[in-house]
Amino acid sequence: MTRRKVKLAFICDDTARKASYNKRKKGLIKKVRELTTLCGIPACAIISSPFDSQPEVWPNPEEAMNVIDRYKNSSVKDENRNVNQERFLMQRISKARDQVRKLKYDNREQELNLLMFGYLQNNNISDDLTAEELRDFDKLVEKKLKEVDNKIKKLDA
Repeated sequence: MTRRKVKLAFICDDTARKASYNKRKKGLIKKVRELTTLCGIPACAIISSPFDSQPEVWPNPEEAMNVIDRYKNSSVKDENRNVNQERFLMQRISKARDQVRKLKYDNREQELNLLMFGYLQNNNISDDLTAEELRDFDKLVEKKLKEVDNKIKKLDA
């Protein structure tokens, strides 16, 4: 008999909801037990239920506390390996800023290249350029001249 697709929605019928809860709880505990056995790792499950006043703890409360304490202690020691949300976002923001900075630089260099080619065609530099733009243009021209000199030296060698 094949399984049918389960519609993920709140189960209105209390008895059906409780039966489904019990089946899924057993399956979850079975998975945690298998994980600890097969992989040899400490694990625990704490399941709180609206049907029971006390949460169910697997394997037992003492071992669960040991696992929780071990996790708390390891997260303090391995803080460099653990990435919290804030650190992750700060890293992403930093990378994005670096990309924006690089793209701005590349765009500026492309603009100056177009300006240089326009100058070469017209033999005329626009009068509305600022001092900073002229300095950037000068740097680009020097850079291009060095590239040409290097190519000439390679061809002569």
